[in-house]
Amino acid sequence: MKVQNIRTPVKNIIDREALMQLKRCAACGNPFNLGETVVLACGGWEGPPKWIHENEALFDEKIGSYIERNCLKARQIND
Repeated sequence: MKVQNIRTPVKNIIDREALMQLKRCAACGNPFNLGETVVLACGGWEGPPKWIHENEALFDEKIGSYIERNCLKARQIND
């Protein structure tokens, strides 16, 4: 059996503490709700990755992390 070094995406479920800290999704601007699934993703904003709604991101196998959908589309257009 071959052991592989596999990166796992960062996912979380919005709980009360996260709801109080995060407020709104960096990708779509909509507020978060209790129980929603969020992912840590890079995007068109400046700075480090941010928590966004899971449906606003896609997992990029090449880099092993989530990317905001709009940012990924922009990258594909420029390639």
